[in-house]
Amino acid sequence: MSKVLVVDDDLVFRELLKEALESEGHDVLSAENGLEALSILERDRPDIILLDIMMPKLDGFGLLAARKDQIPVIVISAIDSEDGRIKGYELGADDFLTKPFSIKELLVRMTALQRRVELTRAESSSELGSTGCDIKFDDMQYCVSIASRQVVLTQTEFKLFKYLFERKGEVITKQELQRSVLQKDLGRFDRNLDMHISNTRRKLADTQLPKTLINTVRGQGYSFAS
Repeated sequence: MSKVLVVDDDLVFRELLKEALESEGHDVLSAENGLEALSILERDRPDIILLDIMMPKLDGFGLLAARKDQIPVIVISAIDSEDGRIKGYELGADDFLTKPFSIKELLVRMTALQRRVELTRAESSSELGSTGCDIKFDDMQYCVSIASRQVVLTQTEFKLFKYLFERKGEVITKQELQRSVLQKDLGRFDRNLDMHISNTRRKLADTQLPKTLINTVRGQGYSFAS
C-alpha cells in the first residue's frame, strides 16, 4: 500500500480515481489545484503524486516548479504534445500518461516508478555503508553533509540529529531528548519532539538519503543507525 496525492480540478475524475486506487489498497489524498497540493505537501508526504496540468490558480507545471520535495510524479493529462511532455520532464516529472487511460496501466506505471525509487534509495543506503556513514556538521548553517549530500535543517532538527549521531548505537529516550535538546520536560500529549524527528526524516528522504538513519525504538525512544 502507498499514499497517493491526486491533483486534478475535475471533481468527478478525482473521485473516480480515488475510488479505484483505494480499492487496490492505496491511501489517497486529493487536491483540486497546485496551491492546494502545495499546502498538503507542507504537512504530509505521499509516496507518489498523480498530477494534472491544466488547473486554475496554479497549474501542474507551476506545481512542479514550486515544490521542494523529490516525490515521484506521474503527469496524467489530456495534453499530449511533445513540448508539453518535454516541459514536464524538465520540471521533474517522472512519467506521463495521457487521458483517457486505463486504471490497469496506471497501476503498472505506479508500481514500476516506485520500484525505481526504492532501488535508488537502496543504492543510497549502500553508498552510506561504503563510506562508513561519513557525516560532517556545519554548526553555523545547521547543515549536515552525508556521503556528498547536504541536508539543511532547522536549529532544533540539527541539534536533535547531532545529539543522536554522537550517541549512535544507543537508544535515547524521548524524555532525555526533550530535556537535553528541547530544554523542557516531555508532556503526556506533547508531540513536538516527534514532529521534529518526522520533519528531519522527510528532509533526509527529499535528499535521497534513507530515513532509517534515525530509527524509532517502540516504547523507548530513538536511535541513530550504527
